[in-house]
Amino acid sequence: MDLFEKLRKNLGPIGSSSKEFSGHHYFAFPKLEGELGPYMQFRGKRMLNWSLNNYLGLANHPEVRQADAEAAAEWGLAYPMGARMMSGNSNLHEQLEQRLAKFIGKEDSFLLNYGYQGVMSAIEAVVDHRDVIVYDAECHACLIDGIRLHKAKLGEYYKFNHNDMASLEKNLQRAERKAAEKGGSILVITEGVFGMSGKVGSLDQIVALKAKYEFKLLVDDAHGFGTMGATGAGVGEMQGCQDGIDLYFSTFAKSMAAIGAFIAGDHDIIMYLKYNMRSQTYAKALPMPYVVGAMKRLDLIKQHPELREKLWENVRALQNGLRERGFNIGDTTSPVTPVLLRSEDVIEAAAMVRALRETHGVFCSIVVYPVVPKGVIMLRLIPTSAHSLDDVEYTLNVFSEVAENLKNGVYSQVVATSTPEEALEVSTESAAE
Repeated sequence: MDLFEKLRKNLGPIGSSSKEFSGHHYFAFPKLEGELGPYMQFRGKRMLNWSLNNYLGLANHPEVRQADAEAAAEWGLAYPMGARMMSGNSNLHEQLEQRLAKFIGKEDSFLLNYGYQGVMSAIEAVVDHRDVIVYDAECHACLIDGIRLHKAKLGEYYKFNHNDMASLEKNLQRAERKAAEKGGSILVITEGVFGMSGKVGSLDQIVALKAKYEFKLLVDDAHGFGTMGATGAGVGEMQGCQDGIDLYFSTFAKSMAAIGAFIAGDHDIIMYLKYNMRSQTYAKALPMPYVVGAMKRLDLIKQHPELREKLWENVRALQNGLRERGFNIGDTTSPVTPVLLRSEDVIEAAAMVRALRETHGVFCSIVVYPVVPKGVIMLRLIPTSAHSLDDVEYTLNVFSEVAENLKNGVYSQVVATSTPEEALEVSTESAAE
């Protein structure tokens, strides 16, 4: 068979689902336009937007915009040229690393060009074929792909049930036996906040297990950095176990509303990573405007706790309101707010989301099988400090109306159509009846 022919016939589980109900550019690859914030344009219509991880509203903060613009004007997007190890290092790169490390209570940190590739590469660099990885079953795809790199080196790995300490202990015991047999060590991998469910990782309980088992702990705190803890230093700070996190990772793409990432830990371990992370050794350094912009964003996180306080005011209003109205939002204790509804029909789910957008002007992400179990629709909302309580109240009223329509079968009347425009016409008419 021709290699590309089989690709043309199968877009994969997510792509095939999108193609099934003409979802490209609507459910997948949508184009949100205008200034980043609570209200944006989608297909020419103004939408109340709950889909951006702009937790602290920094994407369009005037000081951030000014810092970005001035840095771009001063440095351009080319400087520094080359990888950090060869010709792309600078005092400002190292200054940002020192500030990040100090903020989260670690000795040192290493700037990464992108979070996804960065943490994959960190995992690959830290463990070799003798070592054993033990990881949470709901770890993000970037962590799973890092574990796949470990597998490619014939390394062993075990998965423990999500946030289940009994399961973790069982797998740590297995890992101890395997590590002893191979002459290796153990790395435990988990998250501070799990981005789909909003659940917070049991980091304090995992750290406590170090008294019984010998392992190092890597935590991906992408959704916790800037949002959790007394100062925003993350879930480890919130749970009082930051010192027990051996490698702390976060991206700039959430609270910092930027490009880049970092990993932090003991100075000698960070130095090892600087010389051994292939994704950084063979890639151009983070351009200077991103470095300068990240320092401004970090300053704002430290100097303006009211941004985090407003975020949490909106989080509590939204989540409490949803629970009071009978919605299932799972066990989230973070800003991530999943709304779980029942539907066996992907087309029905699509019609419901179209009604949300076209009739009510509310934009949020929809998650269906295979990301969630069959029969479940997840609407994922991300409150930010830039939202208002009026935004929350309007959304609660809309969700109540849409849930009632779903229960009464309004959206099941929508049939699959050949074009998104036809489907939109049918679904909006049904929702308005």
